[in-house]
Amino acid sequence: MQAKGTVFKYGDNVDTDVIIPARYLNSSDPAELATHCMEDIDKDFIKKVNKGDIIVANKNFGCGSSREHAPIAIKAAGVSCVIAETFARIFYRNAINIGLPIIECPEAARAIEAGDVVEINFDTGVITDVTKGTSYEGQAFPEFMQKIIKAEGLINYINNK
Repeated sequence: MQAKGTVFKYGDNVDTDVIIPARYLNSSDPAELATHCMEDIDKDFIKKVNKGDIIVANKNFGCGSSREHAPIAIKAAGVSCVIAETFARIFYRNAINIGLPIIECPEAARAIEAGDVVEINFDTGVITDVTKGTSYEGQAFPEFMQKIIKAEGLINYINNK
């Protein structure tokens, strides 16, 4: 399993309130949530993001409220993976539950810049910055997590069993 896309870069402590602002939580429709993804931190994100693009952030990505809406909005916006130095634990679990690949890799998160083209091999955890010609060793997904992501989330995975 692989992902390849252009990077949107953010800093530390990107919380769920800027990923999907609370004023939009009256909807659980992924397509609707996607239209407001990242708008309080990056007004033009939804206009610029393309299917397969990648979010890279520093420490504590997804902190704040434990809403599943945040990873749903990111995935529905077309983002193929989020790379960060660290993730808030509840966001990490919610992302896996809905089938959004995320990888912790401090070296990659610090070195990769906005606009870089990045490729991720989920089987090995290798993150390649195609733009710079550099590679980083991220944490490979265990097989069971890869199955959940391939099934597009935990509910689908369980229903398919």
